[in-house]
Amino acid sequence: MKKELDKLYDPKQVEDRIYASWLEGGYFHAEPDETKDPYTIVIPPPNITGQLHMGHALDNTLQDILIRFKRMQGCCTLWMPGTDHASIATEAKIVQAMKEEGLTKEDLGREKFLERAWEWKRQYGGRIIEQLKKLGSSCDWERERFTLDEGCSEAVKEVFVRLYEKGLIYKGERIINWCPTCLTSISDAEVEYDEKDGHFWHLRYPLTDGSGYLELATTRPETMLGDTAVAVNPNDERYQKYIGKTVTLPLVGTEIPVVADEYVDMEFGTGVVKITPAHDPNDFEVGLRHNLPVINVMNDDATINEKGGKYAGMSRYEARKAIVRDLDEQGFLVKIEDHKHNVGECYRCKATVEPRVSKQWFVKMQPMAKPAIEAVRKGETKFIPERFDKIYYHWMENIKDWCISRQLWWGHRIPAWYCQDCGEMIVSKEDVRTCPKCGSKNLQQDPDTLDTWFSSALWPFSTLGWPHDTEELKYFYPTNTLVTGYDIIFFWVSRMIFSGIEQMGEVPFDTVLIHGLVRDAQGRKMSKSLGNGIDPLEVIDEYGADALRFMLANGNSPGNDLRFSEDKVRASRNFANKIWNASRFILMNLDEDFDKLTLPETLAVEDKWVLSKYNTLVKEVTENIEHFELGIAVQKLYDFIWDILCDWYIELSKPRLIAGGETADNARQILTYVMSNTLKLLHPFMPFITEEIWQALPHDGESICISKWPEYREELNFKEEEQDFQKIMDMIKAIRNTRAEMNVPPSKKASLFIETPYADIFRSASVFFERLASASGVEVLNKFEMPGAVQVITDSARTFIPMDELIDKEKELARLNKEKKNCEKDISILSGKLNNAGFVAKAPAQVVEQERQKLQKAEEKLAKILDSIAAL
Repeated sequence: MKKELDKLYDPKQVEDRIYASWLEGGYFHAEPDETKDPYTIVIPPPNITGQLHMGHALDNTLQDILIRFKRMQGCCTLWMPGTDHASIATEAKIVQAMKEEGLTKEDLGREKFLERAWEWKRQYGGRIIEQLKKLGSSCDWERERFTLDEGCSEAVKEVFVRLYEKGLIYKGERIINWCPTCLTSISDAEVEYDEKDGHFWHLRYPLTDGSGYLELATTRPETMLGDTAVAVNPNDERYQKYIGKTVTLPLVGTEIPVVADEYVDMEFGTGVVKITPAHDPNDFEVGLRHNLPVINVMNDDATINEKGGKYAGMSRYEARKAIVRDLDEQGFLVKIEDHKHNVGECYRCKATVEPRVSKQWFVKMQPMAKPAIEAVRKGETKFIPERFDKIYYHWMENIKDWCISRQLWWGHRIPAWYCQDCGEMIVSKEDVRTCPKCGSKNLQQDPDTLDTWFSSALWPFSTLGWPHDTEELKYFYPTNTLVTGYDIIFFWVSRMIFSGIEQMGEVPFDTVLIHGLVRDAQGRKMSKSLGNGIDPLEVIDEYGADALRFMLANGNSPGNDLRFSEDKVRASRNFANKIWNASRFILMNLDEDFDKLTLPETLAVEDKWVLSKYNTLVKEVTENIEHFELGIAVQKLYDFIWDILCDWYIELSKPRLIAGGETADNARQILTYVMSNTLKLLHPFMPFITEEIWQALPHDGESICISKWPEYREELNFKEEEQDFQKIMDMIKAIRNTRAEMNVPPSKKASLFIETPYADIFRSASVFFERLASASGVEVLNKFEMPGAVQVITDSARTFIPMDELIDKEKELARLNKEKKNCEKDISILSGKLNNAGFVAKAPAQVVEQERQKLQKAEEKLAKILDSIAAL
């Protein structure tokens, strides 16, 4: 039975229904199948606190394009979905909600707090998954994972214990980044640096023996409360005599030594630096070398603690003001200089990070970084674009030990227990009830949780059932393509690579496709402060998911930022309408019982032209997607569908459809074949509308999303006919342009007299000139003379149109003189290039020959223009 499409395409009436049919069909689910090649993508798990934003929309659109493409190519495709528990962000939201109720974590206790957290997860955690479905994401939702689910938790414990037993995880007192707002440690990767206006405070530290003072400068005078030395470079002649002496710490009164250390830059500042081991990572290392005391003068919330004397209880900034004032009053302040410097901020809450000494859990990174670096150098994992491997190398080659403990309750609790009687520490995958050393049952588990990224680093294999040797793990690991933004190369990508190599013995994916950020129309980063964020769901509601996806793909170039533009989304919606209307035209011209999906035996020249163009499109789009050139692929699809198929071939087919008989049947077969298969090429980019139309057209199979991807066919390579028909098209376009420049309406018919060496080709196309170039009649000869006629010139022909059928002579002369001027300009540029000995010597021979051919054609065109001017 013949199907029909509604007069207007309404995404709201189509998208949810189509998506439900895909889920019902189980088309997204993958089971290991040894008869097929696997293709796997693990989704960058969005936070359960997340709301779909444009970055998510871009990231998941690109993944969906790749997964739909590979599914249609016959691969066993697994797009593994899931969400991240997001320790810091989730706990902050729950704590804030409790604060509004007048409650704190401590009021509830750990167990009750976690009950509330899981309830929050059940209520809000699946929101972003439903939003991804609105986008059309074809994930295997039956396999959805969560970083705190039972399987992932087992994997986390397994890795922690393995690394601990190998000596790669240890607990130690070191400088960490502390967020005084989130009240937890954060890793180096989670610190963002922002250049801010600050000051250098120059201070005098008096020598204890009364012989003078040493001058130094600091950007954080409040930390001087924890100074335990001043340092100079041992090679600095200015200060050698002071090494071994002591100074009296201003305001505090303690005596601290002057030490010699090559860490001090003699050229920077005064060449003397204060050493605060508890509040600066470099000072901490100096303190280790010189066995200096470590004095932490700050509480968790960055207020001064009891070791700060009179400043205790002040915030760090209040203390700074008070200390500077006291230093000035007591004569220790020399001067204040303005100074711009990078200030570390928590990537979550933007609070200024406080370096402070703390006893935490760390992963020893050097042993794992080395094989991970080598894997990328050997090409086992490739970055697209390649330039991003430099960011990866820089991070990995300079990596510090990773602080993995967090002072939070929501997350994977560290699997370590402490005996309260003998002090023994036990690290175990199983809960410990009895101390193996003294037999005591008085044990307490470490209260800290693991950094969220610790579990995310295991994502490519923990989601497939590791540490168990599952069929999924054996078949789908290593995965194929990771799609992610350039902003988390070190947060996540590098950690997955070294974790995969360490635990699985091979890299977790062969390719990392890096995309940029989605910026606003002015090129600004989208942010709450600017108020320029765009909600993808609102865009989908107004224009449809296909329009948003097409816009995001069409502007995509690996590694580069993309500007969101509502005008571009609107244009994408118009493109969808163009496809819809063209498909309705085809369906209206199909008989009730038409079900042919094959090509006719007899092909007209325009059939061969469109089939050859389509065949080339198949080859190029396939290659573009395989090389991750998605923006190029989708632009080619746009050009073919809009220009070749809709504006040309459908128009060319109309006389045949009206004529009826075999020529009409052949046109119907070509239209159905080309449209149906082009929809397949477009499906990964615009899945909803392509499914809806494909179902209405004659088709084989249940769904376009599991139909066979089109393949290049050599028998459809009609290059000669394509070139011949291009000559016809070029003349039709030229006639149209000339008539438009002369303001001749399409309804005004005129005779065409065509002079060309390709007479047979042009004679066979007379019907096209009548329909598409407003010709009242067409005559073709090898030579024409028609003084006073309007002349239209292309590389292959010259067409005369009687002047009195179009316009007056003066306007035509002006037009021809304008063409003459443009042609002479082209000749001048091409001649200059070819007369340049350097260009001819250095350019490839093929390029030089192309330029010579262009010059020859331009000179031939000029000659025809001059003839036309002379004739007038």
